[in-house]
Amino acid sequence: MNTNFKSWPILLALGLTSVPLVTMYAYMIIDTVTVSPPGSFIPNGISFGSWSFLWEAPAPGRPSIWSVTLNTFIFACVSTVMALSVSLTGGYALSRLHLPFRGFFLGGLIVLHAFPTITLIIAIFLILQMVGLYDTLAGVILVKAALEIPFGVWIMKGFYDTVPWEIEMAGLTDGASRFTVWRKLVLPQVQPGITALGIFAFLSGWSEFILPQVLAPGADAQVLGVYLQSLISDDTSMDFAKFKSVGVFYAIPVILIYILFNKHLMNIYGGGTKG
Repeated sequence: MNTNFKSWPILLALGLTSVPLVTMYAYMIIDTVTVSPPGSFIPNGISFGSWSFLWEAPAPGRPSIWSVTLNTFIFACVSTVMALSVSLTGGYALSRLHLPFRGFFLGGLIVLHAFPTITLIIAIFLILQMVGLYDTLAGVILVKAALEIPFGVWIMKGFYDTVPWEIEMAGLTDGASRFTVWRKLVLPQVQPGITALGIFAFLSGWSEFILPQVLAPGADAQVLGVYLQSLISDDTSMDFAKFKSVGVFYAIPVILIYILFNKHLMNIYGGGTKG
């Protein structure tokens, strides 16, 4: 009881600070299903007209919201799988093998991750043009995965470092191969790291805007971030209700991921423990 009494000022302060944000999000959702006069906070009635983009045919020259959503899902999932695959194997090699210049290589990973994407965009643009992957979803996926890998390798290397050698030695002594030991004994120990890295990589891909906008501007490879920006490119026909509805639609997967994986994100730890 005493602890709860002392914590209520903090809870009150957090609640008051959150009120503007909660109100903003609430009104954004309310505006997508109601009709309100300009400048009014009280809706006149309920209307789902701003969600018509889900079932109506798109305007000429504009892709369907479902094809754009599929592109975004493919982009986020494939880039996540590629980044995870390289990070899991590369992090293990850097953690367990005595590679030459390992410290220099790890420092290089951090340097690579330190460069903002925008500073590399011209060089990436020229490379994709030379290899014929400009304005393709595959090209943007490769670039996104390559940019996520340095951070992923560094993170997974830290998780592997916490797994005791005794676990692997026991498996090797029992006759298991190095790959079997890694897959069946080591990976379960670093499951929190895999979950966290996978979630963050997916969310990063889902919310990506700069890379698809510059490297895949065509309608065939358009993602939701670029689609949302295209709604405000023509000021003469700006539909704020539709813009809000697409924004809510864009945020639904992120909300679902948070709800489903909230426990995993709140219980991330370093990995295996001795015992």
